[in-house]
Amino acid sequence: MFRRLIACFAFVTILAAPAAAQDAADAIVRINRLESQFRQMSGQIEELQFENRQLKEQLRKFQEDVEFRFQEGRGGSKAAPPAAAPARPAQPQAQPQRRSDVFDPSEAPGAPGAPLPLGSTPPSAPLASADAVSPMPIPSGAVSGIEELIESDEMAAGGGPLDLSPASRTSTIPQGAGGAILRANPDQSVAAASVSDPRSDYATAYAYLTRQQFDQAEMGFRRFLQSNPRDKLVPDASYWLGETYLQRGRYREAAEQFLNVSTDHPDAARAPEALLKLGVALSGLGAHDRACAVYAEIERKYPQAPATVRQGAEREQKRAKCS
Repeated sequence: MFRRLIACFAFVTILAAPAAAQDAADAIVRINRLESQFRQMSGQIEELQFENRQLKEQLRKFQEDVEFRFQEGRGGSKAAPPAAAPARPAQPQAQPQRRSDVFDPSEAPGAPGAPLPLGSTPPSAPLASADAVSPMPIPSGAVSGIEELIESDEMAAGGGPLDLSPASRTSTIPQGAGGAILRANPDQSVAAASVSDPRSDYATAYAYLTRQQFDQAEMGFRRFLQSNPRDKLVPDASYWLGETYLQRGRYREAAEQFLNVSTDHPDAARAPEALLKLGVALSGLGAHDRACAVYAEIERKYPQAPATVRQGAEREQKRAKCS
């Protein structure tokens, strides 16, 4: 009987051993998790304590600054003015002796060089501003009526007045020492480029022009001119703005821009080409006589113009049947 009891106890012990081992493993895993959570909470507590110390330090400095300013203001307001010294009888001051040859304006107010009363002199003529300077006209009698022609065509078309401000007068593409044209990412919007430098804005507008997106190119060049009216790229931007108009058959606006380049920037690199495009735009408006006069003006005004410009002028003269 005793042996049977021992055998039963051993059997129960064998059955209970795996369960005890599983419980011990679970307990170890739970302890590890608790330790990890405890470490994380300890780190968070240390961070909060550090931030709390920083806030206390900032608050202390702020309080000291407020107290200092308050004490400074209160001390300045309560500072009693110094006691006035007892008045002393005024003593007559000795008049300095004046030289006999010194000019006294009170004795001769009408003498030359004497000061005049305020407001008695005529006002000076107002100075002419830099924007009021009239553009240099093209020296040709037949070409002098181009602006009137543009205005008359505008009235006939029923359009609004043209933007004659300096910001609307665009010009040509800038070239480096090697003659390379500035390039930009064509996918970059003009609005995004407006926050950058002027050269980036100009290059972005020119990228639209190369992709024949003339509406976007027009907007880019006009925005460049409005933001940078005195930039050295203004003549080039005006030229390319006129090119966007010319490509869309808007000859009136194109003629105005090319005329601005020729008159306001006669020494620009693209001035001869702008004069050639002015003749093309005038031909589009039906003013063949003035267009022929402009073509003839290229050879006279720019004898050193590039061969492509001279050849283009000859080709357009034949096309317009200039005599």
